[in-house]
Amino acid sequence: MAHSKIELVIFDCDGVLIDSELLSAAVLMGMMAEVGLPITTEIFRSDFLGRSFASATLQVEKRFGRPFPPEFQMEYRERLLKRMRGTLKAMPGVQDVLKAMTIPFCLATSSSPPRLKVSMEESGLEPFFFGKSYTASLVTNGKPAPDLPLYAAAQMGAKPEHALVIEDSEMGLRSGLAAQMQTWHFTGGGHCKDAAPLPDDVRPHRVLDSMPALHNAFRELGIAK
Repeated sequence: MAHSKIELVIFDCDGVLIDSELLSAAVLMGMMAEVGLPITTEIFRSDFLGRSFASATLQVEKRFGRPFPPEFQMEYRERLLKRMRGTLKAMPGVQDVLKAMTIPFCLATSSSPPRLKVSMEESGLEPFFFGKSYTASLVTNGKPAPDLPLYAAAQMGAKPEHALVIEDSEMGLRSGLAAQMQTWHFTGGGHCKDAAPLPDDVRPHRVLDSMPALHNAFRELGIAK
């Protein structure tokens, strides 16, 4: 797929800007075991990683034949936010990348607005994304549908062919590719270590394993100092 000059970068949050996926996996897997819906790390990656909670809930119903208890989502969010406070950190080197950007950038995440707020506050990244953060709650279909990156690009005044998506998960990558955007796979998060290969039909345009590598790639494109 040919792409024109990049004029906007759309960052995913969890697993790209912040190294949070192992933390959320631990909370979720513990709670699911408590209610008799135990999952493995592999199931977490396939059914939850990169998805909105609504989308993940559908996966749970398909896999186990029954939904979460009514109070599960609220309890999960409360426990997760409690764990995040005081422990969550930005991905190493991400602030250097953001400070060096020479074109507009924004954030598009499957996280809920309350979780995103805590993520930005705890990681110190809030000043970089104030007024340009978009969550799955703003669109009809979450990732892997293209709705969210397309919405973010529209809000930022960029055409899809001029946008670059940075994602860590299969669902996020599918979303960026479905939006016809240049889509890069960031594998620097702790949850990416020992992860299974992507399916054959998910082919990101580039793979970067650290923020310094991403920074260098941006420099090559002329979109960062």
